[in-house]
Amino acid sequence: FGCQNTEKDSTGSDSATVGETTADTVKVMTYAEFLAAEADSKVTVEAYVQAKQSWWKDDKGVGKATLYTQDQDGAYFIYELPMEEDQYNKLTTGTKIRVTGSKAVWEGEIEIMNGTLDKVLEGNYVAPAVDVTAKLGTDDLATYMNRFVAFKGMTVAAKKDANGNDVAFLYKWNGAGQEGDDLYFDVTLDGKTYTFTVESYLCGKDSEVYKAVKALKVGDKIDMEGFLYWYNGANPHITSVKAAK
Repeated sequence: FGCQNTEKDSTGSDSATVGETTADTVKVMTYAEFLAAEADSKVTVEAYVQAKQSWWKDDKGVGKATLYTQDQDGAYFIYELPMEEDQYNKLTTGTKIRVTGSKAVWEGEIEIMNGTLDKVLEGNYVAPAVDVTAKLGTDDLATYMNRFVAFKGMTVAAKKDANGNDVAFLYKWNGAGQEGDDLYFDVTLDGKTYTFTVESYLCGKDSEVYKAVKALKVGDKIDMEGFLYWYNGANPHITSVKAAK
């Protein structure tokens, strides 16, 4: 789950009108209202699960899930949302949820943390990948933060391993990792280089995309899809890599 997003875009009925107060007096924000909210302020949003990054228990035995979610207007990265494992397992691509938490900004990444899963709602939406290739290197790219996006016609560039050799990818950002760790690889477009990541919690070593990146060769032309995560700049979490069309 989370490494392929091939279902068709679909929309179902809503249980509440976004931007208005619901029957149970909860003020659900629009995406624009969420963006305008101050950091550390309380927010309530309704969005559709697009991918599940991880579920684990903290040292107090509380289960926590990290989710990539989106609606028709924007996307919300929800970090360590408390829930039981059976709840997590029932969340499928397109499931609509209402979440209340704190808006947080961490190294440039806008997210929701310290949240609660208020309820699972009726409705279903799977976001199509938006081609943001032309936005790379521009300030406008940040307006697509956390959304499911596509990059096309990129060329795999060399990274240097610990021995100074040219390689197509590294385990961890500095090459100090091993099989099962995050993969980092560079691609170029119009003379500029960008670093992309396969986040191992989202797409592990047995996933198609993990294997595809390990098979890359410097100079390969590729198309990619993934989630536009942010960490001191764009840090796309790639979920699909294919030969460029």
